[in-house]
Amino acid sequence: MASATDTIIAGSRPSGGVVTRFAPSPTGYLHIGGARTALFNWLYARHHGGTYLLRVEDTDRARSTDAAIKAIFDGLDWLGLGGDEPPVFQFSRSDRHAQVAHQLLEAGHAYRCYLTQEELAARREMAQAERRPFRIDSEWRDATADQWPEGASFVVRMKSPREGETVIADQVQGSITVQNSELDDFIVLRSDGTPTYMLAVVVDDHDMGVTHVIRGDDHINNAFRQLVVIRGMNSIDGTWPDPVYAHIPLIHGADGAKLSKRHGALGVDAYRDEMGLLPEAVINYLLRLGWGHGDEEIISRDQAVGWFDVVDVNKGASRFDIKKLLNLNGHYIREADDARLAGLVAERLDAMAPSFSADTGLDLLTRAMPVLKVRAADLNELAQGAVFLFAQRPLRMVEKAAAILTDDARALLGKIASMLEAENVWTTESLEATVKQMAEELGIGLGKVAQPLRASLTGQATSPGIFDVLALLGKDESLARIRDHAA
Repeated sequence: MASATDTIIAGSRPSGGVVTRFAPSPTGYLHIGGARTALFNWLYARHHGGTYLLRVEDTDRARSTDAAIKAIFDGLDWLGLGGDEPPVFQFSRSDRHAQVAHQLLEAGHAYRCYLTQEELAARREMAQAERRPFRIDSEWRDATADQWPEGASFVVRMKSPREGETVIADQVQGSITVQNSELDDFIVLRSDGTPTYMLAVVVDDHDMGVTHVIRGDDHINNAFRQLVVIRGMNSIDGTWPDPVYAHIPLIHGADGAKLSKRHGALGVDAYRDEMGLLPEAVINYLLRLGWGHGDEEIISRDQAVGWFDVVDVNKGASRFDIKKLLNLNGHYIREADDARLAGLVAERLDAMAPSFSADTGLDLLTRAMPVLKVRAADLNELAQGAVFLFAQRPLRMVEKAAAILTDDARALLGKIASMLEAENVWTTESLEATVKQMAEELGIGLGKVAQPLRASLTGQATSPGIFDVLALLGKDESLARIRDHAA
């Protein structure tokens, strides 16, 4: 380790391949902030032709679940952020973590601490009474083996430096300095022999070859403690270089408060399943949360790889705006391949339109996409807009549609049906010409014709263009629906 009076600077390392990692704890869903962290790690690795790895930090056995692990992997895969190699599971490496703790202990960078919980509680209470910060000042720090009480329980603590300062050249936050006197002798091995998070993270990052630690800025304080472990091991074998740190700000709600469910901070699976968003829209939105490239709003994945650098991430917190996300999703809906959209919408139509069958209805759904997607902001709206295509006769009318079908409107529908019966070319263009001519002959505006037609054909007061509706439903189905409501 560096001497106590040295200024310790982290932030540079020998040149080599970039390796980043995303390391979620499987105690719940993949939240939107975690997804952005994964994205920034993925982009940085791709930009530098490096490697992006995944690690599941499942050491909290009481809270880690298989369901959460599956949800996290599903969310990452949906976003296209799966790891370049099989994931590492932290708990399975406990023996390796403990091995490092013993190496630190044997080299004198850590020590056995026999302070009891009662002794620690008493010292903490005294510090509170004296209104001073509580710091571990263990008499066991410099104890020798002959002073160790035989058979007594102990933890292994790091010997954190007590003088000088540590400076981290953070790629996002800039230079951050902590006085070493503020560092505590934190535990790396519990009394039952299990490693702590602070140790496990450092060992895993080293063994995985991680060169750049890109994570939320709530981990800044951890970095200074983790460097104590890194420096201790590096002094033993010289193979533990400091990683490059980049601590990205957290995401806040539009009101500036910490992001929560009331701001729309749901799990990634909810954005996909409940809200019906496309992964490319979520990726584009997350990319712009704290990072940008000029005035560009729509950024493809390839462009992002070419442009992204973590040093360009803003220092301040980003504000989550669900309306902007939905607007962005609408853009990607309009740009998406029709067959792909039809497949995604088909999964939602089962509940909305019981008569829908993907075997027989997918072709119609695909053909309908060009006219449906111009009006939709998400897959739910797309599915809702497509329901009329597969509705069973007689159609159920919404209140506004029913109000349109007055006696006069029903009489008009009878005339429309007779005229359309003679139509031989059932295309959008020919139907538009025929209906416009009919409106002229009847001496009424096109809107007076379109409104009852829309109500009878869709059961709704709004729909895609009425000529598109006629063309999609086909002649037989269109005429049957019109006659159901004609006088």
